[in-house]
Amino acid sequence: MTSVNVLSVIPYSPEYQPDFKRLNVAWISALFALEPHDLEQLDHPEIHILPNNGAIFLAQQNGEIVGTVAMIKTGDREFELAKMSVTPAMQGRGAGNLLALAAIEYARRQNARIVWLESNRKAEAALRLYERVGFREVPLIPSPYARADIRMEMVL
Repeated sequence: MTSVNVLSVIPYSPEYQPDFKRLNVAWISALFALEPHDLEQLDHPEIHILPNNGAIFLAQQNGEIVGTVAMIKTGDREFELAKMSVTPAMQGRGAGNLLALAAIEYARRQNARIVWLESNRKAEAALRLYERVGFREVPLIPSPYARADIRMEMVL
């Protein structure tokens, strides 16, 4: 008997760039305005995310990409968790948790000491997820995103 509705995390490859962009444009534009830095990363992840051991992970169910998360190397032993998105139909069903844990495990394997993220207090469900997996609020520092009003970190 084959299992249905299996949710798995897969690594990024260029064929998934349209999914990566689609999922992130959907959530960002639902709450905020797309910013130039968003489009740089979404249109050209091979330039703005993947260098220096950056990574993108995708949540896949029945061959459909239903979520994304990126890990961007931002310093010595430091990564930003970015571009986390899950389709509305899959929200609350474990995809975001699976992606966050995969991203954190990746950072550990890269010998990272800190993983940080920026978000907005309107993204209440996302903030609860980040807290559940171990992120804690820290003081906000200048950001390329106008929408960023909270910064969170996890010490590994």
